[in-house]
Amino acid sequence: MIIAIDGPAAAGKGTLARRLAGHFNLAFLDTGRLYRAVGYAILQAGNDPNDPEIAVAAARALDPENVVAGDLYTEQVAETASVVAAIADVRKELLTFQRNFAYHPPGGKNGAVLDGRDIASVVCPDATHKFFVTASAKVRARRRFKELQENGVESTYAAVLADIEQRDQRDRTRKVSPLKSVDARVIDTSGKTPDAVFEEALAHIEGEQSK
Repeated sequence: MIIAIDGPAAAGKGTLARRLAGHFNLAFLDTGRLYRAVGYAILQAGNDPNDPEIAVAAARALDPENVVAGDLYTEQVAETASVVAAIADVRKELLTFQRNFAYHPPGGKNGAVLDGRDIASVVCPDATHKFFVTASAKVRARRRFKELQENGVESTYAAVLADIEQRDQRDRTRKVSPLKSVDARVIDTSGKTPDAVFEEALAHIEGEQSK
């Protein structure tokens, strides 16, 4: 079983992906961490993420251990990740990593759950189940702002909202692998609890399996 979950930042796709992975005993990959790890490496080296050669070199040198190391959830890293994710050759470099994870999941698992921006459209177009998880920009900004506060990161709601809207624009309009819903069950999480979102996704999967 391969479950593809796409959606914009702070929509709740990561929370849903982890719940589904745990429920079905599948491997889980937050593909956004790959791009964050590349962005983090570029920032650590003091390089320019807008330089394609530098970004591709960082992606090519990415070690799986780097995906779980470092402070990948600062706003600066998130912004840099969004920049490098728009570079076609960076996406090509990371595509193999993602597909290997999906079709040869670690730990002897019988499948995988991947969340990101182009899982259903590019990485795993033949995924068993596809979801597009979304929410309004204001709701997502409130969630991200609260998360930053809880982690002791200084910011403002206005700055977080502006960043999310900018990232949405970049993700949806980039020429390579733009964010979009492709043959997926759309779940709007704006007024729903994580439990309600999980139950909705689970019901959809079980319904598909019973056909």
